[in-house]
Amino acid sequence: MYVIIVGAGNIGSQVLELAEQTQNEVVVIERDPDVADRAGRRHDCLVINADATEKETLEDAGAAQADAIICTTDEDATNIMCLLLAKEFEIPSLVTVVQNPEHMNVFRQIGANVLENPQRLIAEYLFRAVQRPAIKDFMSLAGGAEVFEVTVTDTAPIAGKSLHEADGADLIPEDVLVVAVERGETVVTPRGGTIVEAGDLLTVFSREGATDGILRTFTGTDTEQ
Repeated sequence: MYVIIVGAGNIGSQVLELAEQTQNEVVVIERDPDVADRAGRRHDCLVINADATEKETLEDAGAAQADAIICTTDEDATNIMCLLLAKEFEIPSLVTVVQNPEHMNVFRQIGANVLENPQRLIAEYLFRAVQRPAIKDFMSLAGGAEVFEVTVTDTAPIAGKSLHEADGADLIPEDVLVVAVERGETVVTPRGGTIVEAGDLLTVFSREGATDGILRTFTGTDTEQ
């Protein structure tokens, strides 16, 4: 796969490392000469020290044959302009970081796959880790829904029960679904007869998010601090 990465800063450099590990053909466009020089010394790829919002720069980067462009700069205006030019070259996959959530719809109208400001996502993750320590990982979805991972404790109401029994005891609301059960090195696809054991790491979907009541089912205690 031929990939153009715009920006070789903190995010761009990590994307570049991942792309190199999977043996993709990568070209980096970086406007800052010092950052471009550092990327060129650290990575075995073409690094162009130029402005990616200029069509000629994308031409030099091989946009006509590129499979994807990933914009990682901290300026939404720059990322938008790069993607608009990329559409002119008919690059199939457009991916970008979005700093201001209010700009999300603009990027989506362009047809880009978007990632909200990573710093904000990290901050939210850290705060939620303190606020709800029982949750090992989570992903927010539209409308307040969440997918989260939680470890079942010895005192959890669901421990020792099958999912069918838990449903019959009203421990699992209709809008909550146990998606996977990780038990040691084994991942179990849950069925009605699957028994939940203390120590299981469950992946759970909840339309209302990880509320106190739902988490109490899996941990036996209130988790809000």
